[in-house]
Amino acid sequence: MIFIGTSIFSVGLVNFNMANNLAEGGLTGITLIIYNLFHIKPALSTLVLNIPLLLFGIKQLGFKPIIYTLIGTISLTINLWFWQDHPLHISVHQDLLIAALLAGICTGIGSGIVYKFGGTTGGTDIIARVIEKKLGFTIGKSLLMLDVFVLLLSLTYLDLREMIYTLITVFVFSKVVDVVQGGAYSAKGVLIISDYSRDIAKTIVHDLDRGVTFLKSEGAYTSKERDVIYCVASLAELAQIKDICAERDPNAFISITDVKEVLGEGFTYHPENKIKNRRSFKLKKN
Repeated sequence: MIFIGTSIFSVGLVNFNMANNLAEGGLTGITLIIYNLFHIKPALSTLVLNIPLLLFGIKQLGFKPIIYTLIGTISLTINLWFWQDHPLHISVHQDLLIAALLAGICTGIGSGIVYKFGGTTGGTDIIARVIEKKLGFTIGKSLLMLDVFVLLLSLTYLDLREMIYTLITVFVFSKVVDVVQGGAYSAKGVLIISDYSRDIAKTIVHDLDRGVTFLKSEGAYTSKERDVIYCVASLAELAQIKDICAERDPNAFISITDVKEVLGEGFTYHPENKIKNRRSFKLKKN
């Protein structure tokens, strides 16, 4: 899967980024700078630049955390070499907006697959992990700083117009990576605090066929104990849950959070495997 992911990433990089003079962040962006200034293929510069970074990562982090990065680096090098020698020549009729969107989508899908299966494509990912270990910065913040630095360097061969379209690519890339990593079954987590929590929970179970969990809580101000409802629901069911709460208890406190991925009954199990006869469900009384 890491090899497949790097192949999709390479298709986007070669046929959309490079073909339309769009930059990238991270080490890939540095290889594009080298390509545009010195005409050295990214496949070669990716391998050459990653060798010292891999050795540095092994020394600082150990071999085990780097092994999937090594696999990703080798896969990316092979795929970049192949797709540069066999480009698809996809025409976007010189429309940079379409090129930027397709570049972000393609590289985002490829990177998302790589990350989802525990790999990275090397480069600044290694530096970010070392910075996290040594200085305490999160990987996300470290990668953002490194990407900004590389994009500023890219102005050596890009004009401002192309840089703006590159920023669109980077934005789309980040969103697509989140979708691929989060899976197709993204949902919402709902916390409900109410004096009528058991009535609300029973209605959610019967009407929406959704499981609920009671969390024991105590109010900090009132010292009153309550059952807090926790429920994971699809986006389409949110409005119904709000209506149920409004009908049973207009004063109910509802908190809704993003759930990146959901696995299990009601989301990834087949319908025939779901627990049947929900109507016979009875909540235990206190």
